[in-house]
This record gives sequence, structure tokens and C-alpha cells, in this order.
Amino acid sequence: MTMPISNDRPEPDQLLAAIAAYVAEREIVSPEAYETARLCLMDTLGCGLLALRFPECAKHLGPIVPGTIVPDGPRVPGTMIQTDPVTAAFSIGCMIRWLDYNDTWLAAEWGHPSDNLGGILAAADYVSRKNVNEGRSPLTMQDVLTAMIKAHEIQGVLALDNSFNRVGLDHVILVKVATTAVVTGLLGGTKEEIANAVSHAWIDGHPLRTYRHAPNTGPRKSWAAGDATSRGVRLAIMAIKGEAGYPSALTAPAWGFQDALFQGKPLAVSRPFGTYVMENVLFKVSFPAEFHAQTAVECALQLHPLVKDRLADIDRILLMTHESALRIIDKTGPLHNPADRDHCLQYMVAVALLYGTLTADHYEDSAAGDPRIDELRKRMVTAEEKRYSVDYLDETKRSIANAIQVMFQDGTATDKIEVEYPLGHRRRRMEAIPLLEEKFETNLRSRLPAKQAGQVLELIASGDRLARMPVHAFTDLFAI
Repeated sequence: MTMPISNDRPEPDQLLAAIAAYVAEREIVSPEAYETARLCLMDTLGCGLLALRFPECAKHLGPIVPGTIVPDGPRVPGTMIQTDPVTAAFSIGCMIRWLDYNDTWLAAEWGHPSDNLGGILAAADYVSRKNVNEGRSPLTMQDVLTAMIKAHEIQGVLALDNSFNRVGLDHVILVKVATTAVVTGLLGGTKEEIANAVSHAWIDGHPLRTYRHAPNTGPRKSWAAGDATSRGVRLAIMAIKGEAGYPSALTAPAWGFQDALFQGKPLAVSRPFGTYVMENVLFKVSFPAEFHAQTAVECALQLHPLVKDRLADIDRILLMTHESALRIIDKTGPLHNPADRDHCLQYMVAVALLYGTLTADHYEDSAAGDPRIDELRKRMVTAEEKRYSVDYLDETKRSIANAIQVMFQDGTATDKIEVEYPLGHRRRRMEAIPLLEEKFETNLRSRLPAKQAGQVLELIASGDRLARMPVHAFTDLFAI
């Protein structure tokens, strides 16, 4: 005889309640977090504008039914598209992530917290226009920056100790959770409604990582975050309309997320939600390379002058790296598309050694046709340096170290070049900021006319003026 299962509704899972309380009640007071969020907003939008140069990205943008217009809907920056907030979130998120050039967070799980800006900006723009039409005050860019800080924190803190990739799930699950939480708040949701919405985010279907790994690496990885952030907006809207939540979505025996998809392990949260992630986020400053390879590319750029005239004399190239890089981007054999190439450690290093630079165009078929790239790849030997793997997970360091040494056929060799902290790391933030601003201006001018670009640059440079600007007025500046 079996015992009946109790149908009494429990209190919301502790994690659901903690996320909801953080979004609804936590006041953000850290000047460093807000200044970093401003840089993040600037850089993320610049990456999205640059991506519009690529037809494979642009084809995904806009309404599902061509010609659909939502007169008071949110805008997609760098375009004339004005659509509903869910579709806008997908389009903005797709632009942001396409070139793998926006900010990064590395821990037990990896990810790109600025992916949440797709949903945040679309939802805030929608609410701002709606409020104005109803005679109420619009949201301001300060609201956007606050939502960015909180989304970064939710995604990043959950990534510190929970490895979704090790159970086959893609990291964009955390984009969906974080976007759902902060967008429900932007839409005016109560703490209860935020918890309800986030419960839906956890029980939703979740993508597998197969599209990020050999032999299946493909362009879905470039729009997966757009899909996740748009789904977060959809779930937030449903919760605001009164959709019921599921209080034990994480912990329900057998059917909850932990038992069904996380091998029965409890989700760990080792620090309270605050501003830690935004303050420590990693920027990609000089080149669009998967972040575990950033320091390897820096090493290769230093070696370029020493090897560019001796390519035929190279016997082997030693790449010392950390365990996560070996698991994600260590590849041999043919590379089938740009998404495959920008997730191959050897390809990125080869391009940097050959040309002394690495740009998004180097991942396209035309550049990949250079036979010297694959010749160099064949001579590369990768190995783990245990110290790098330890320091990668050390909360006081969070290094992403790589080292390269080139061995020649005559028995000579270059020095071993080691870089532990990439240019966009917090330890190198002051060195990076001027280059980050230069990167934004270049990306901005790739899409907007000179006068319009100048107006945006002036606004972005003024933190106080930016914070006060209504969201819809901000996005109007990017219309073209």
C-alpha cells in the first residue's frame, strides 16, 4: 500500500524567494557597479551594431511576419524595426551575442551576463512608451542600469558553484532566469509575481550544449541567448497577467529541476546577491575571441613579430592552458563555419600568429581559406597547466591564463609567453577603459551617420545625463 502524496502547496523554494526579494527590494548603491554598467551598456550595444554588418545575423531580426509594425513598440538599435517586446528582445539579444564580443563571466559555469540587455532594453523601452502614452512618467536609463546590475548578479552568482554544462545544459538557462526576474520587476511586478515568473523560467525547456561543441558547433550558439532573453520577457508578461507560479519548481521530488535535470544535486548559492558580478565582469576589448582564449591570443600577438617570417621553420607550437579551455575550445580537424572557428583555440592562435591581429572577419569563409592557418593548427600541442586551472576557480584571482612557446626545426625556440589576466579583467580595468571606449566609437560609426554617432558618444560619456534620459528617447537615438 502506497502513501498518498500531499497536495499542500509549500512555500516558494528558498532560491526563488531570494531572487524575488533581491529584484523587488534591494537598493543598488555601489558607484563602481553603476560605472561598470555604463561601460557594459556602451560595449554591448556597440557589439550589436557591429554584428549588423553580417547578413547571417541580420536575417534573424524583426517580426516573424514581414511588414508587421507595432507603432509604440520598442526599437531594435541600428535599424528601423519597431516591434513587440518579445520579438525585440530576441532581435537585440541576437545582435549582442552574434560576434562573441560582449562581456563574459567565468566560474563553474560560463556565460555572458550582458546577453540579458536584449530583454531589459526591449521591456524598458516598451514600458517607457506605454507610460508616456498613458500620461505617466517613463522609465529612465538609470532603471536600465539597475536592471543590468541585478541581472548580472543573478546570472553570475548562480554560475559560481553550479556547472550546468557538466549535465549537458547550455549556460543560456541563466540568461532566461535572470531576464525573467528583472523584467518582471521592470514591468511593475510584485515580489510574489517575480517568484512566480522565475519558477516558470526554471521549469521551461532548456537547450542542450551540443551546438557549442565538436562535431556540431554551429550558428545557433550566436542566437541562443537572444532566444533565452526573449523567453524571459514572455514569461514576465505572463506572470504580470496573473499566471500562477510553481513554488517547488526546483526541489519537488522527481519532477523538480534539481532531480529531473541536475542529477539530484541542490543548486548552490555561496554568496548573497549584491553587486559582485558587475564589478568583476570581464570585457572583451581587443578582439572577438571566446574568452578562454583571450590570453592565448594576447600571447600570439606578442609572438607574431618573431614568427611571421619563419612560418616554414616551425616544428611545433606548445599551448599551455586551463582545463575549461581544453574542454570547450580544443579542436582538431575541419572547421565548418564561423561559429566553429571562433570556438577553436588553435584557429584563433594561428590567425594571431599569422596576421598580428584577430577580427570578426577572420572567422568568415574567405579568411579561413588561407591554407597556412590549418598548417599551423596541425603543429599545435595543447596541455593543461594545473596552476592555471586552480587560479581560474580562485575567487580572489579568477585568472584565465594561457602560455605559448614556438619551437623551430633547428632546435631554437621563442621564450614562453604567459598572460594570466586578459585585458578586460578587473585587474587591468584602467588599462582597458580607453580601448573599450575606442572600440565602442568604432562600432558605433560602423552603423550610424556621423552626427547621430556624435550625439550618442556625448550622451554615453555623461553618466548623469545618461541616467536621467527616458529609455524611449535613448533608443530613438539609435534608429536608422
